Amino acid sequence: MAIMTPQTAHRAAQLLWNHWQHVTRLTALPEDCRPRDRREGYAIQAAMAALSGQPVIGWKIAATTLSGQKHINVDGPIAGRLLRQKVLAPGAAIPLGNNHMRVAEAELVFRFAVDLPSRATPYAEDEIMAAIDAVLPGIEVPDSRYEDFCVVGDAQLIAENACAAWFVLGKEALTDWHRLDLKSHAVQVYRNGQLAGEGTGAMVLGDPKIALVWIANELSALGLGLRAGDVVTTGTVVVPVRVESGDAIHCDFGVLGQLDARFV
Repeated sequence: MAIMTPQTAHRAAQLLWNHWQHVTRLTALPEDCRPRDRREGYAIQAAMAALSGQPVIGWKIAATTLSGQKHINVDGPIAGRLLRQKVLAPGAAIPLGNNHMRVAEAELVFRFAVDLPSRATPYAEDEIMAAIDAVLPGIEVPDSRYEDFCVVGDAQLIAENACAAWFVLGKEALTDWHRLDLKSHAVQVYRNGQLAGEGTGAMVLGDPKIALVWIANELSALGLGLRAGDVVTTGTVVVPVRVESGDAIHCDFGVLGQLDARFV
């Protein structure tokens, strides 16, 4: 594999963005623009976000369950950018089309009120939680630009934006979420009116707070950081639910709200 330059990162980003837009796939990035490590993967991801012409409104964390990490053969979480036009309102009709994964994931989303800029020392959990002003329900509908996303490795998955496709963002919870034990907070997912899955926040690395600490320090190490207004979705709290065109999904987050989406 060649040394990554801005030009090769742009080439990889253009290829991945084209596949994302057309909902098509490739086996792997060409060797002359394939990332050798996670940092190079993030460089391609940044170039793809720039190519999209869309504002980045926050971040998604993928592979926050041990089963998910094993499934896609990574040894820890990976982060992707949330692009404005890929984030939909409650009740949205989501086009499945040629979507490769065909699953819906119920996720806890956190909104930051203050910046957490890049710095030399790691962020602690109490600093991160103090920077958050709202919790929102979310539904992710992921996809991949690779034919077999289980074999390409973390650098290429990061480059393609961590399997991002569509995201439905709910309204902020009106309850005092600070009082909740997020790791034991229960969520149910209904498909076409029938219970299809349930889980708790503990599915996310044992506690969603752990995922928030991870992303704050991952982005800090990359020289990026989090910005006031960013939302961070921390990964599925229910085993991903299979969906097909015509299905309707209802997610019950208890006191944190309800959220619906349908698939076309």
